[in-house]
Amino acid sequence: MENGSLEDWLHSSVGMNEPETMRNLNFIQRVNVAVDVAHALEYLHHRCETPIIHCDLKPSNILLDEEMVGHISDFGLAKILSGDELNYSANESSSLGLRGTIGYAPPEYGMGSELSTNGDVYSYGILLLEMLTGKRPTNERFKEGLSLHNFVKAALPNRVVEIIDPILLQESVRGGTVGDITLNENNLGNDKYLQCLNSIFKIGLTCSAESPSERMDMSDVVTKLCSIRDKLLRPTRLYRGIRTAYDAKPTGNNVLLS
Repeated sequence: MENGSLEDWLHSSVGMNEPETMRNLNFIQRVNVAVDVAHALEYLHHRCETPIIHCDLKPSNILLDEEMVGHISDFGLAKILSGDELNYSANESSSLGLRGTIGYAPPEYGMGSELSTNGDVYSYGILLLEMLTGKRPTNERFKEGLSLHNFVKAALPNRVVEIIDPILLQESVRGGTVGDITLNENNLGNDKYLQCLNSIFKIGLTCSAESPSERMDMSDVVTKLCSIRDKLLRPTRLYRGIRTAYDAKPTGNNVLLS
């Protein structure tokens, strides 16, 4: 698609003649893409004739069109659940090898558990944390028991500015009105951007819980993320040098599959 993959934008290698800001996603754009992907997964899990598990959700499989709307792509590992499999216990084992990509595949797959929509939810949670921190789950710092999930969990709620992507600390929106956003932990309680960051991080942590039963359903994820986005886009006065995103355009709720 016109704007490549989410991977290109989160971890771009900028060429000599390409301004760095041209490959940066601002906060509102990241929230919009997160909502797009959540809508698409909710459709696959709940609105198809039989549920479909993508099995390989990661930034390189999220494509961005000319309007920066996110679409899920690459269904090479996807699984269509039959009626019998819908009643299959998540604790029962499967003889299939690990499906997905290291860092994004849920831990139960590595132990032989049957594929389930909860596995996609885990991958989505990791994707969400990566979108806000700018760090891959396979980052070299995540070893010896430290993971992206634990890295974020340890920082919430008061040290959120220490873990977010530095681009979001001082962002310049392409064609938008949000600019010069400086965040610090001292105004966490009354700054809507920090409140929304914390709320999205919490969704990512719940989705990437180790136990499948503790993860959110994608329908609930869509509801919560849309509520957070509405709060971000709500007009407010200029305060503490922070401009609001009242005229940033949210993406639609159409099915976002490629």
